[in-house]
Amino acid sequence: MKRSLSFLALLLLMSPFMHLHGQSGLRPRGDVNRDWEVSVADVNRLTDAIIARTPYHSFYTYDLDINGDKEINIADVNMLVDALLGVELPPMPTFSGTLPVMYVNTDGYRDIVSKEEYLHADWWLDAMGIEGYESFGSPEAPLGMNIKGRGNYTWNKLSKKSFGVKLDDKMPLLGLKENRHFCLMAHADDHLAKLKDEVGFELSRRIGLPYAPVQKPVEVVMNGVYIGLYFLCEKIRVEKDRVNVIEQDNYETDSSKITGGWLIEIDNTQDENTVSVLERNDGSNWSDWLMITSHSPDYLSAEQKHYIRNLISKVNTEIYRSQKVIAGWERYIDIDTLAAFYIIQEIVDNVESFSGSCYMHKQRGDDTKLLFGPVWDFGNAFNRGMGQTCHFIYEQPTRYFPHWIEEIAKFPKFQWTIRKQWRQFYPSVVNESTFDGYIDQFVENIRRASCYDDRRWGRETDLDKQKERFKSFFHLKVEWLNSQWSLEQDTHSDPKDVF
Repeated sequence: MKRSLSFLALLLLMSPFMHLHGQSGLRPRGDVNRDWEVSVADVNRLTDAIIARTPYHSFYTYDLDINGDKEINIADVNMLVDALLGVELPPMPTFSGTLPVMYVNTDGYRDIVSKEEYLHADWWLDAMGIEGYESFGSPEAPLGMNIKGRGNYTWNKLSKKSFGVKLDDKMPLLGLKENRHFCLMAHADDHLAKLKDEVGFELSRRIGLPYAPVQKPVEVVMNGVYIGLYFLCEKIRVEKDRVNVIEQDNYETDSSKITGGWLIEIDNTQDENTVSVLERNDGSNWSDWLMITSHSPDYLSAEQKHYIRNLISKVNTEIYRSQKVIAGWERYIDIDTLAAFYIIQEIVDNVESFSGSCYMHKQRGDDTKLLFGPVWDFGNAFNRGMGQTCHFIYEQPTRYFPHWIEEIAKFPKFQWTIRKQWRQFYPSVVNESTFDGYIDQFVENIRRASCYDDRRWGRETDLDKQKERFKSFFHLKVEWLNSQWSLEQDTHSDPKDVF
């Protein structure tokens, strides 16, 4: 031990006015109490934490580790005292320099602790001179945003959080289409080289679904603290360049206007915009209920709730008929987008699909149908293990309760539609020669930033091992699906439903 705590106390009493200021936009290293200066108060907090053995908030835990050795002890106090005495600290890089960096400073440098209430924040984006990216704002002239937490399991259980962002003005950030609404996705639960959402989104675009979110990697510094590798992602919402339907007003009562402009989700959580519909059986089990959450409109009138409950009830009736010859549910659901949506979920073995984060939308009009998509949240992709991957997503029991799809799969018309789309999709897109290069390029782009993210969150990731594991899952499932849906297996002719 270089110094004792008692000696430090005496030393610091002799230096009560010492402080250091950091670079513009970054809190100075050693600013444990987050007051944007390094002073005696920081040593007090650090010493208290060591004595109590109870570090503060997770971000503070990072702040307390002054020397970056993933431990909080007297060595950190020593380094902090050195800084107070004017000793130059060894460099401690905060980001990789291979990706753009977004800086976010909340008002009062407050932590983001709510998913419901926004905090206002200043922000700027430094493109780091990387070709193809544009900087926005600067430390001297920051821009404005509102930011809040997002997620369910990931928000409640994981230290690295995701955030919802609403910019003051529309911006084409990182080459994405100009908008105000984005998400900063942590992907902290993706242990397959951050490929789950990226591949799910890309496959959705390639198969031709009307819209799939785009995400771009970025490193984030929040309130002066580097919080790692994130993905700036388009938020699913009703807009011309996203879910392109006529938007309906909140609390609308006009019967002609509530027929469309819907963006809804088959959900596994409830809030004030959730409509519960008995799907089957007697309702005694949670899985008997189909929960539909409306994302547009945001707030529902009694008439709107009645409309969507009645529509979903009609779908249920047709899906669960014992006779599967005629797909009566096709009066209400577009079969082509459903087949494409389902194929993507099967390729990545997403057992949570049709249980939560399962979006549908509907244009205005009595004769319009529910369209499945956009795709979202592939956090549970390839989670069953290699031995269970060669099954359909509804066949093996999991903790999720997929709605509709197991019954819909029994209809010959749906099987014929799947096989038709698969024959077109598989040769040109979903094969090893065309898709592995895309995966390799994505991983290479985030490689160095992933190392810095690991350092920030105390992990050690073998990115190449994770990538190859993802490829193994991916190709195994694709080839198994091809054995089920290929031309050689197809004995169905085109069933012409008559209503």
